[in-house]
Amino acid sequence: MDDAQLEAMFSGVIGQEYQTLKLICPLAAKMSQLVGEAIEKTLSNRPDQALSVLELGGGTGITTLAILMAGELVSVVSVDSEATMQNQAKQSLQKWAEQGRLNFDGRDALTVLQNTATASVDIMASAYTLHNFLDKYRAEVISEIYRVLKPGGQFINGDRYGLDDISAHTRVTQNEVSGYFKALIEIDKLDVLEHWIVHLFADESENHVMRETFSLQQLEQVGFKQVILSNRCEVNALVSAVK
Repeated sequence: MDDAQLEAMFSGVIGQEYQTLKLICPLAAKMSQLVGEAIEKTLSNRPDQALSVLELGGGTGITTLAILMAGELVSVVSVDSEATMQNQAKQSLQKWAEQGRLNFDGRDALTVLQNTATASVDIMASAYTLHNFLDKYRAEVISEIYRVLKPGGQFINGDRYGLDDISAHTRVTQNEVSGYFKALIEIDKLDVLEHWIVHLFADESENHVMRETFSLQQLEQVGFKQVILSNRCEVNALVSAVK
């Protein structure tokens, strides 16, 4: 599916949620698509085999849709403890739920993982979720992700991976904030601007930020192999790893 078809599909299904995300943080929307493309590539290497995906932080369904579009043999359990956002996803993605390809779980990520059988999932996927976790909680989540994946299973995450060079990271983040102001003041969305700025302070706090080198080493330490960071754009990147 080319970019124009993708754009039409996302705009039609997710509607305003997708357009707003593209306006505020276009790289976040791109990362969701990259997660879907990574899963599509995996599917191409194992044709005619069903692929089970556990998605952490499904939100309003933008990344969920990207995953579902990877192929008809993909089935997804989308996890999100924020009921308001998950209800939007349920409405937007009702067709896939009715087909039996999509289920929702409203518990928090760690609880879901702890109640998932060992070596039972083909792919653990997420976008812009893990950086929201406190570092200690995230460490537990990563350990559980490794446990529930099948041998050869993949972890695919499009997220904020902080630059190791803190000064460079700060400059990039300052540019990001400037972009928020330009985009949201122009359309008179000061309430949304306030929300994003407040949220960014949490993202950048020391007990949340995911520095690149530390984050990749953390995956290796729990046992992951072939840990790769790609598609770096500012503080955003796609990380994949294999059990």
